[in-house]
Amino acid sequence: MRRRTVLVTGGAGFIGSHLVDRLLERGDRVVVLDNLSTGQLSNLERASTNPNFHLVQGSVLDELVVDELVHRCETVVHLAAAVGVKLIVEQPLKSLTTNIRGSEIVIEAAHRYRRKIMVASTSEIYGKNSRGPLTENSDRILGSPAVVRWAYSTAKAVDELLANAYHRERALPTVVIRLFNVVGPRQSPAYGMVVPRLVRQALRGEPLTVFGDGNQTRCFAHVSDVVTALTTLLDAEAAVGETFNVGSPEEISIRDLAERIISATGSDSAVRLVPYDAAYGAGFEDMERRVPDIAKLHTLTGWAPTRGLDQILRDTIAEARAEASSQLSAA
Repeated sequence: MRRRTVLVTGGAGFIGSHLVDRLLERGDRVVVLDNLSTGQLSNLERASTNPNFHLVQGSVLDELVVDELVHRCETVVHLAAAVGVKLIVEQPLKSLTTNIRGSEIVIEAAHRYRRKIMVASTSEIYGKNSRGPLTENSDRILGSPAVVRWAYSTAKAVDELLANAYHRERALPTVVIRLFNVVGPRQSPAYGMVVPRLVRQALRGEPLTVFGDGNQTRCFAHVSDVVTALTTLLDAEAAVGETFNVGSPEEISIRDLAERIISATGSDSAVRLVPYDAAYGAGFEDMERRVPDIAKLHTLTGWAPTRGLDQILRDTIAEARAEASSQLSAA
């Protein structure tokens, strides 16, 4: 397979850095554009030793920088975004600007130079639709625009609409991926990411804070599996113009997840239920269930998750322990 030059926006982030490593491993040249607002240079430590890697510190909102980098590359993977429930609730305006205007700039540049582009979307697209498993054609059920929780879902819907419009009207080769709760090494506990947050609470012997009644269910996919899906879709010509759910169908309630983390860490922590209003402010809305139907992806590529929740927790716990040990040594 001919190797290419790939631009990864948000490549210093959790998912982006794992994708960068995988692309370099197979011989691609990789350019990363990241403003390091949530991404970290340490995530690119391995990549930085590869002569086929180049980092540009900058923003997807900088039209001149984006234009130059897209022109230099053959393929674009657009991962840069404001992510995480906590960040969206606390900074909705910044999140909307980054997620809508940033995507518009990147997609426009991809069209200008006729570059294939993969646009990362999210399971938040489905909003409060708790039916499941959710297919790519499942309805979106959203609350009032006054509820900031839905700002991220709305912004990502605009991203998808832009990508689809450019494909249909201007033949831009696009692939849209909807990510469902990706977890693994390098994921920060900040911004409301539940697994790394609960793991660190358990290791510190603190109560594991579970929002709501804890009966809401989610599915968690290992970042290594997700990156395999992304690279496979990048190589699949039949994926162009299509949208794919990427995630694991293994479902667990958040309360059971907390209990499993307590068991896996050997912690004596308890689970503490926190009302949504106390965590995110009045009027916060959540969904009872969010499970992906991945039949479309599997049918096209044969992809399926290979690592279950136990493996995810082992990897996350090991990283958190190493991080805590490093901090103690530094102190």
